[in-house]
Amino acid sequence: MRKLIVIAILFTNFSISQNQFNTHDLTTTRADLEINEFKQDTTANAVVLYEYGNAKIDEKSFNLVLTYKKKIKILNRNGFDQANVKIYLYNSGGNKEKITNLVATTTNIEEGKVNRINLDASQIFEEKSDENHTIYKFILPNIKEGSVITYSYTFESPFIYKFNTWHFQEDIPKLYSEYNTSIPGNYDYNIKLVGELKLDVNENTIKKGCVQRYNGASADCTLAKYAMTDIPAFIEEDFMTSAKNYLSRIEYELKVVKGFDGTVNSITKSWETTDSELKANVNFGKQLKKENLVKKLIDPELINQKSNLDKANYIFNFIQNNYTWNNYYHLFKDVSIKEIIKEKSGNVSEINLLLYNLLKSHGIQSYPVLISTRDNGFITKLYPVISEFNYLILRTEIEGESYFLDATDPALTFGEIPFRCLNQYGREIDLKNGSRWIDIKPKTSSSIQHKIIVKINDDNTFSGTLTTVKTGYNALKARQDYTRNNQDNLKHYKEKYPDYTFEDIEVELNNNNRAFFTETMYVSGPLTTIGNKVYFDPFILKFFTKNPLQLNKRTYPIDFGYKNNIVYNIKIEVSDNYKIIETPSENTSKLSDNSALLVFKPVQKRNSFELSFRIHFYNTMYPTNYYSELKSFYSNIVKIQNNTVLVLEKNN
Repeated sequence: MRKLIVIAILFTNFSISQNQFNTHDLTTTRADLEINEFKQDTTANAVVLYEYGNAKIDEKSFNLVLTYKKKIKILNRNGFDQANVKIYLYNSGGNKEKITNLVATTTNIEEGKVNRINLDASQIFEEKSDENHTIYKFILPNIKEGSVITYSYTFESPFIYKFNTWHFQEDIPKLYSEYNTSIPGNYDYNIKLVGELKLDVNENTIKKGCVQRYNGASADCTLAKYAMTDIPAFIEEDFMTSAKNYLSRIEYELKVVKGFDGTVNSITKSWETTDSELKANVNFGKQLKKENLVKKLIDPELINQKSNLDKANYIFNFIQNNYTWNNYYHLFKDVSIKEIIKEKSGNVSEINLLLYNLLKSHGIQSYPVLISTRDNGFITKLYPVISEFNYLILRTEIEGESYFLDATDPALTFGEIPFRCLNQYGREIDLKNGSRWIDIKPKTSSSIQHKIIVKINDDNTFSGTLTTVKTGYNALKARQDYTRNNQDNLKHYKEKYPDYTFEDIEVELNNNNRAFFTETMYVSGPLTTIGNKVYFDPFILKFFTKNPLQLNKRTYPIDFGYKNNIVYNIKIEVSDNYKIIETPSENTSKLSDNSALLVFKPVQKRNSFELSFRIHFYNTMYPTNYYSELKSFYSNIVKIQNNTVLVLEKNN
């Protein structure tokens, strides 16, 4: 009747000794108060000792009712915010969620005695968040380092389609979290476990006749118990998409309601039904048929003689140069092709659907693609949940080649979409043949190449030229920064590397629609001298000054979004007045399955020294079991950059 879908495949073990904390119930023990450290995670500011939930559909009111209990140990002052509790309550159409039976207590040891203080009603607040949400807040009293706080309440909701999500994981560790549910058989939910942590308890039983109706009808209930122990804190780190993709939790999506009178109401729709609704949607499907409004926007003589690829490029550039993005996404909301043509400004959907209509009017096959951005989370593929989408791009086919398009940013080149859109997959909408899932991946890898030629001068300085060529998403960011810096990139280099002098910068942008960015400049600076020895750091530019991976363990993948290559080549010319007496050693390392490679190769010649440093990430994403390897890989990169030095001796 219902199924548990495990989204994550890889699991991370996090072994926590429970010491003497009471993790069995809400009771605060002496040990809970006296133990004031958490050796298993010394960075933790607080730890959940016990969490319990019991959710059911009430047999009389048929409202959702949740009994909730939580006990937290405050380890230091940075954990005091755990005493400020916020619960968001939803309201719509006169119906609203509510909190009752709140009991909250702070317990401390003061002068050797246990002191308990209950929450005062004056510390309970409600405030309006927006049109459909109220925030129920309370602040526990007398919080100190070492406090144990407990609270419990009853949550009731008339919105049965929103069965309570249970969050096993949050930003502090938990020793025990248990969730119990009772769901009548006439409510059929899709149930999914999100995240990479496994359940320690996963039990289901059937309770016969748990719901009785006045007409003699009845329903059985599925009783479920889910529990996790030793749950690590979820700490956000570089190279990730939305945290909600990975926070371990159980979610519910109401699929079917079967009435006691035999009626069946399908809540979860099929894609066939959803496609029909999208086709009729005034903010989407209706806007795909506005060719009559765009016919006169471009003089046909300007593009009629071009190939389809040249036409598409011309139209794409026309949109970028004549229409401005207003920084709103607005999928299925406030979308009007007529309005954007008039105002010359619009949201993501308006700009890209205007592009769609122009391409279509010139015979170029294109398709809208609904996606979720990286910070918005993944979309479930099991059934349509339109609310999970928040962005629209296009895919066009020209002479057998496929191109993703987004005209919202002038820095984007044809066939390139913003980094925010690299979230694995999207739903392509074809009004004639139906929608389908497609992968969203960059067609090519990105790269940064530094080429430096410098000379060691007799006055213990160096000088030379530095050329940097960036492609792909590295070039996109460089173009965006160049615009943001008012075309003054020298300021960036001077602020980042104050010991050096940068002058005479030349910047070259796109050439023939190739996504690249080139900078050439003059660079000079002092050398370090001790006696007759001269020391030169060949890494004038550094990729990473510290390791971006700092966690002991990471419970979510490392997601770069694109494949990346970094190349650093420097040639150092030395006059006869100097002699090279010490050079760095070669260094090569790689990840398992050759998914990343590092090559550091110095070469000494008679009057010169050359150094080549190459880093290649061949995957866009690395699963959690690569984390330790990647962390060491980055440490090696940082070590090479920070510890490499060329030692010369000045001739007398």
